[in-house]
Amino acid sequence: MSIVASLLSAALALVSADPTSTPTKPQVEVVTFDCGQLHFTDLGPFSDTGEYDGRPGVLQASCFLIRHPNGNLLWEAGLGDEVAEAPAGVQRANYRAVVRHTLKVQLADLGLRYDDIDFFAFSHGHADHLGNANRLKSAIWLVNTRELQWINGTPTPGRVDPRLIAARPTGQTRLIDGDYDVFGDGSVRILFAPGHTPGHQVLLVRPAHGGPLLISGDLFHTHANRRHRRLPVFNVSRADTLASMDRIETIVRETGAKVIIEHAAEDIGPRLHARVSVHRSRARLATGSLP
Repeated sequence: MSIVASLLSAALALVSADPTSTPTKPQVEVVTFDCGQLHFTDLGPFSDTGEYDGRPGVLQASCFLIRHPNGNLLWEAGLGDEVAEAPAGVQRANYRAVVRHTLKVQLADLGLRYDDIDFFAFSHGHADHLGNANRLKSAIWLVNTRELQWINGTPTPGRVDPRLIAARPTGQTRLIDGDYDVFGDGSVRILFAPGHTPGHQVLLVRPAHGGPLLISGDLFHTHANRRHRRLPVFNVSRADTLASMDRIETIVRETGAKVIIEHAAEDIGPRLHARVSVHRSRARLATGSLP
């Protein structure tokens, strides 16, 4: 069966199983962190139909702490705390990375350390999502098998740095294929959504208060890209991305989930829906993102 057909079948299976219902609703909280900003001189690569060619802009890097009675899950690891040592940022191959407030400090404000993270998962293997991953040595890593193979492939894919997961505790790694129920009660589910990368994933969370949240990884980089179905030029498969969009949009409609776009500063700013607790650090959120 093709990936496209598999995704459509999976969407129907998830919806038919009534994913909005759970026997008991666990006390789940979602906390968002500002994990840096990516400053681009040309946003052209974020649409293969040319809407952003030659235009500069800024994208947000976001991390999410999912607090569950059975453990803390960190979703995404941001640009990396070491970037904060350079106030003007660090120039990388495709953008200038800026971190004004480290993830370590933001966790400490909640009384947590990196060693207090029980589970770590990430949407995909691009470097802006894995900057602090090597600091999570005590966590159980939930890693898509295809994505891990791709990250460690030869030649190294663009926008990937395998060194960012070099400290991955192999004895504490759960390799997953397809969807995965993190705590076994339906409250936090990783959903397979390939196309941006081979093993790309999104996160569906049902907080204790409010409705479901769909944290979209890089399935969508902006609300405009979601609305107009614009795709970056560097996605590994256009067809798989469109199939993943169809599947996830079906789940969003059926569950009533609010979509959180990780690279949209407004989705972790003061206007964020009350379903999510926003960690208000001293950092200033990015402005000037894609329209």
